Formats: sequence, C-alpha cells, structure tokens
Amino acid sequence: MRAAVCPAYGPPEVIRIEDRPTPSVGPGQVRVRVAAAAVNFPDVLLMADAYQISVPPPFVPGSEFAGEVVELGDGCEGVAVGDRVTGAGLCGAFAEQVVVPGDTLARIPEGVDDRSAAVFGVAYRTAYHTLRSMARIRGGDELVVLGAGGGVGLAAVQLGVVLGARVTAVASSHEKLSAAESYGASRMINHREVALRDALRAAVPDGAHAVVDPVGGELSEPALRSLRRGGRFVTVGFASGTIPRIPLNLVLVKGVHVLGFHFQDVPPDEFARNESELRGHLVDGRVGPHIGAVYPFAETARALRHVADGRAVGKVLIDLTS
Repeated sequence: MRAAVCPAYGPPEVIRIEDRPTPSVGPGQVRVRVAAAAVNFPDVLLMADAYQISVPPPFVPGSEFAGEVVELGDGCEGVAVGDRVTGAGLCGAFAEQVVVPGDTLARIPEGVDDRSAAVFGVAYRTAYHTLRSMARIRGGDELVVLGAGGGVGLAAVQLGVVLGARVTAVASSHEKLSAAESYGASRMINHREVALRDALRAAVPDGAHAVVDPVGGELSEPALRSLRRGGRFVTVGFASGTIPRIPLNLVLVKGVHVLGFHFQDVPPDEFARNESELRGHLVDGRVGPHIGAVYPFAETARALRHVADGRAVGKVLIDLTS
C-alpha cells in the first residue's frame, strides 16, 4: 500500500510517498481502506516534534480519516466488513489502509459523504463539547471565537449560531471572515487591521459571555478582557505557536473563569448528550463542514504546508482515491 511517511522530524516537505507492507490486523482491530483524510495542525506539530506527545520517526502522520471496513480481527464487534466508518487517532491516517481498534470507529450516517465525514469528527466534536460543557452557551449569549476561519474556529461559529449565540468572529483575513459570516457570525474582526481590544469593546460593549480560543498568542489577553463578569474563557489550542501569559489579576478583578478543554473532562452524561445532539445536527443538515481545499494523495506535503502556513479556511482534505 502507499503511505505518506515522515522519515525524520522536520517541515511538511520531508513527507515521502512510499510503498509499505499492509499492516496486519490483531484481536479487536479493524482494517479500513481510507478514502479521505483530514489535515489538522497537530499533524504539522507532530512532524516537527513540537507536539506534547512525540512519535519517533519514521511514522505516518494523519489523525482523522473516513473509509470502508475491509477486514476484522478476532473478537471485533460493532462493525462489519463493508461498513463506511470514520475514526481518529494520533497518527497513521495518511495511508491507503489503516488498522485501528474497532471500538474507536463510528459508522458514517446515511446521506453523509466520505469527505464530510473525514473532516467533521475532530473539529466539530471539539467545538461542540467546548460550547456545551465548558463555555455553557445558551440562547442569546455573546460568544467571541478566535481563529474563526480555521477548522475548530469555523465549527465553533456554526455551532454557536445553532445554539442561539450571537457570534463575533475574529480571524486574520477577509476570506476567513467571509466564511464565518456565511455561517452566521454577526460581527467580523480582522485582527491584523485593528487593535483587537478596542474592536472587541466596540463589538460587544456589555462584554461577552464566553470566548473560545484555539489560537493563543497575543490574541488571548485582549479576548479575555472582552468578557463580562462571570464570563468563560476556554482555551482549546495554540495554533499561533505561542502559549500566552495571562495576567492573573485580570481573572481576579473581572471574576472570569479560565478553562482548558479536553474530551476526558466532559462529564459522561454530558458527553453522551453532546455526541447525540451533534450527530443530529449533522444528519439534519443544521451544520456541515467547510472544506476549503482538497489535495490528491501525492500532494500530501502541500496539504500540510497549507495548514502550517495558516492559510486554511475551514478544513483541508487529502483525497486518497486520487
């Protein structure tokens, strides 16, 4: 089978398309023929050995995929050969076939294509659990979303609108803000053209109920300052590459809550509720992923570079059928 291999730590351009032995299937595992894989910023960090977890090279990057089950290991239940499924893991998705534990897969709902399924899971699940269980968004809330043109950010815009929030989108280009507006954002701020603190004060004069921050860096502090008393600031990641240093006196004086998102921190009953609601939003067409760029498998390095340079609008996809 063909696989996109990272032979040594480095930039996206180190990727090589190689022929590799088809991986064997062990007990409880499933082999999936991959049709499409999403590119996420952690893929770039993992290749550069800049992620919180290290994977020794050579390895196949890629965390999110959709495809068809082609083989089951002993004792595997819940899926069958021929099922269309989606899954996610730390790495391995940028290959024509991947072997994963069967209990990590989810069937793709009828009416949802492989491309949409491949890019939906990580970004939209992150955004929805963040909004429902961390930010506690309710109808009428003022929500500020940083990085509103990226995968998680644009998902948070869409889902925030579905939950009834008024969304202020913050992004680095007019193209990204145009995408956010098309999904229901009420106010758009290009942080490269204005002072973010002043722009947020004008956009949300009474203060925001919540901020979702997948970016970090210099945007975090002015966004936190935009919160009203009792507001929630949820940090999701650091796509800027810089971890911010928040003055704790702001947290004390403003009486705000600073939270970090991780799936394991969502209470089990809320987790089940959120997953069910999100699946319903997808099946019913209330939300759908924005795929801003599609690359053939041979151009995996270019797809990774697209994400590394911050040019992605929504999600970037690799088509493994081409």
